[in-house]
Amino acid sequence: MIRPVNFGFNQETAESNAFQDAAFGKQNATKAQQVALQEFDNMVEQLRKSGVNVIVIEDTAEPHTPDSIFPNNWISFHGNGSVITYPMQAENRRLERREDIIQQIGEQFYINRRIDLSGSEQDGKFLEGTGSMVLDRKFKIAYACLSPRTDADILKEFSSQMNYEIVAFNAVDGSGKQIYHTNVVMCIGDMFAVICLEAIPDFDERLMVRNSLEQSGKRVVEITLQQMNQFAGNMLEVKSVSGNKILIMSSSAYHALTPKQIAILDDYCAIHHFDLSMIEGNGGGSARCMMAEVHLPIK
Repeated sequence: MIRPVNFGFNQETAESNAFQDAAFGKQNATKAQQVALQEFDNMVEQLRKSGVNVIVIEDTAEPHTPDSIFPNNWISFHGNGSVITYPMQAENRRLERREDIIQQIGEQFYINRRIDLSGSEQDGKFLEGTGSMVLDRKFKIAYACLSPRTDADILKEFSSQMNYEIVAFNAVDGSGKQIYHTNVVMCIGDMFAVICLEAIPDFDERLMVRNSLEQSGKRVVEITLQQMNQFAGNMLEVKSVSGNKILIMSSSAYHALTPKQIAILDDYCAIHHFDLSMIEGNGGGSARCMMAEVHLPIK
């Protein structure tokens, strides 16, 4: 997780991210940073109390990176020792890629392969990490809704490099606009999947996605467009050091869920939620986006 120093509303990403709230963009930048920092620190503190090993890396004042709090878009770590860096649409987000972070991770974990897909930025083709893709790491399936930030050609390159099956589809919000990242539409846990199937307008694609999830043994928990807009699809299942399964989400997401949905998810994981209102409003991302999970082998 990246502790922010210049968090704020990013004009460069607002065009394709309908989850950013323009009202937040008019707020005082200093206040946005202060409140976001409080939200971040509280989340880290509570995760650590729950036994989750959280690696916190301090952001730098320069270069200016208002979205650095969302590291999962530029990097992913894999159980076979691979580290992948990704092409980003917004130019100021490309500045988030930091070699020193990879070196720091490499002090604790084995890295035996580096894959850099960022060169496709020159061709105007993007794939923003585990924002663009929701990975079923057990069955090696990458779910991806195509958008200006998720290019089909770069998905194929990821598939070729990592031997993943790609399940690509189109997803739109209530106004018919393409959804910018797959990880606001769906979350995949070990035994369940939370997904807004309502956001997939093509019934054949909707059936394809549902079938893929069910065939891989997932219990499908459907959420509505309204729940998705409260970041109820933006969750991540993690494990504590002792092996307990924990489902991380924002308080906005949690309170959008029905008692029945909560009961189902609670059967699989202990649910932990955090107030991330400032981060969600300004950044258009939530709890899952703040965590770049490390699956590398430990040294």
